[in-house]
Amino acid sequence: MAEATTQAQGSSLRRLVPRIFSRAPRVNDLDNLIRSVRVNHPKGDLAIIERAYKVAKEKHEGQKRRSGEPYITHPLAVAQILAEMGLGPRAIAAALLHDTVEDTGYALSELTDEFGDEVAMLVDGVTKLDKVKYGESAQAETVRKMIVAMSKDIRVLLIKLADRLHNARTWGFVPPEKAAPKARETLEIYAPLANRLGIQTIKSELEDLSFAVLHPKIYAEINSLIAQRTPQREKYLKQVIESINEDLHDLRIRGKVGGRPKQLYSVYQKMVIRGREFDDIYDLIGIRVLVNSVRDCYAVLGAIHARWTPLPGRFKDYIATPKFNLYQSLHTTVIGPSGRTVEIQIRTHEMHQQAEFGVAAHWMYKERMNGGKAVDGPSDTDMTWLAHISDWQAETADPSEFLDSLRFEIGAKEVYVFTPKGRVVGLPAGATPVDFAYAVHTEIGHRTMGAKVNGRLVPLETEVRTGDVVEVFTSKNPDAGPSQDWLTFVKSTRARNKIRGWFTKERREEAIEQGKESIARAMRRQNLPLQRMMSQDSFADVAQQLHYEDVSALYAAVGEGHVSTQSVLEKVTALVAANDTSTGAIDLPSRPRTHAPRSGDSGILVRGAADILVKLAKCCTPVPGDPIVGFVTRGSGVSVHRSDCVNVKALSDQEQRFIEVEWAPTTKSVFRVQIQVEALDRSGLLSDVTRVLSEHHVNILSATVNTNDERLAISRFVFEMGDSVHLDRVLNAVRRIDAVYDVYRVTSS
Repeated sequence: MAEATTQAQGSSLRRLVPRIFSRAPRVNDLDNLIRSVRVNHPKGDLAIIERAYKVAKEKHEGQKRRSGEPYITHPLAVAQILAEMGLGPRAIAAALLHDTVEDTGYALSELTDEFGDEVAMLVDGVTKLDKVKYGESAQAETVRKMIVAMSKDIRVLLIKLADRLHNARTWGFVPPEKAAPKARETLEIYAPLANRLGIQTIKSELEDLSFAVLHPKIYAEINSLIAQRTPQREKYLKQVIESINEDLHDLRIRGKVGGRPKQLYSVYQKMVIRGREFDDIYDLIGIRVLVNSVRDCYAVLGAIHARWTPLPGRFKDYIATPKFNLYQSLHTTVIGPSGRTVEIQIRTHEMHQQAEFGVAAHWMYKERMNGGKAVDGPSDTDMTWLAHISDWQAETADPSEFLDSLRFEIGAKEVYVFTPKGRVVGLPAGATPVDFAYAVHTEIGHRTMGAKVNGRLVPLETEVRTGDVVEVFTSKNPDAGPSQDWLTFVKSTRARNKIRGWFTKERREEAIEQGKESIARAMRRQNLPLQRMMSQDSFADVAQQLHYEDVSALYAAVGEGHVSTQSVLEKVTALVAANDTSTGAIDLPSRPRTHAPRSGDSGILVRGAADILVKLAKCCTPVPGDPIVGFVTRGSGVSVHRSDCVNVKALSDQEQRFIEVEWAPTTKSVFRVQIQVEALDRSGLLSDVTRVLSEHHVNILSATVNTNDERLAISRFVFEMGDSVHLDRVLNAVRRIDAVYDVYRVTSS
């Protein structure tokens, strides 16, 4: 019954949007493919395409698509999409073979022998994108691998986008509950990536296909509304096009004028997200003018502005300042015939090719320039965004954090500023001179000490705007570095990751040095053979015992107070003694004892009382350094309180039961601590606090969290620690968490 319902939903989806979900054309598919490749690569090696098709057809023999078609129709359709985008024969061959290694018994080594390293590398890159799955982070890991592969060769991503596009075209044959997550992922990741790479044809179709799956009834309704208004719109469109053609004739400029196609998902976004009426959106006429040169673009713009009144603030010159994805065009909006608003785009044919196919068009031109031979991916100056993503994907350890950063990066609005030499640098909206410095070079970012915007000195947190000329001043001091304050105002993922990375590295190096010095001082103080003990592998063995990666990690742990110096020395001494057969054991000098022995590991000495039970009071949780008093209980030994504990004041009338105590902690002493964290409530706050405590090797015994009506979160944590110095580091680390405005130790219940 459930299966019948699913099939009914799938067929219903196909009825609602029959234009989108259809089977692939079957007539002379290979001949069509070769013709398409020959248009852009007349001297290309077309034989490799025929061989790849033959192998793919043989390997996929017997496999079927969900639509019931032979599987070979899928790689053929993917190859056709890439051929229309202008990619060369090797990329087309890789597209035909992209599923053979993963879905058949065809080994990568066989493919390499038969088609060469380049085709094998592309197929392997596409295969790796879908192979790894790690539970909830599967999507993030897949996207991460996509970026890694993309940074090696952009064609890997182009094949993947074409693969997703053809799969999306056949979602009508997939059960809706399986198609919906894919459609959502496509809207969040693949369509924005296509946009970021400037491939508008793929971006627009992916959005419309995903929209049709996620909201089929709304899709069908908007499609119906457009169909009803098309005749009147076409009539008005013809009138506007005739007027522009007259201007082109008068200017003696050869050009092509046409209407811009309406994207259904774009209409939906303006209606639902921006709250506009359909008639307001659809009545906005879009015209595109294609000419032969940049000079012609500006000449046509002048003629149009002379004929119709331009709307103030609606002119954009993307020829002089291209978009992040190399998009170039002139945009203007005018009051056309009958007082209706008309949007006009003016660009050259080459710019139009770039706008439609983005980095793929760039690839096509570079292959042509190189006589049809393969060339490397886009240069850093062409597509700096790719380099930036490749950088910060390596710097972000957590897959989910990487995916969040990617979503922000591909969806972020940008501003465009100039270096003093006139180079354009794209930055996220709200960016500062510090973001600019890190965009230019990491070392320039680290050493930044001041900035000028348009020739005037400005604070580093100043927001830059499109068209600003930004100049930064760097420090000559070799020890110069970024400030923690910069993290409060930088906007770019690159700058944020570089600053955090610098501080992580700096703190670790300082901690290692402090740990080394601390151990060396303790060994000299206790007359231990420093050189002999340090020359053996004992420290490495102790690091392994304590579950640290290496000796440097052990030194860092000592320097940060995660493990005590004395504890490390005791373990090292024991190992040296066990391994040293010539001189026997090396004894640590014993601590001179002036007081009676104590029992347990409380870290307390009781004057005049030997072997007495001592316990630290839970009401005030004293730690070394706190002023303390002892109270002789009935049958439970001595209870140790802070001097200012409320319970001590309540017992002040029983002076005869108070006893003098003092701190004398050992390496095995453990103390209970309670802290309170006060913060503005936000998603993930508790997770961040517990993560920081865990990173500082804190063993949490209990935790309580309360949030009041004013969205203030009050959290209390009880944990154990062995060194009171460690507490200060823990408190400082928690205080640095976003939204935490206070954290302190609680000394009274």
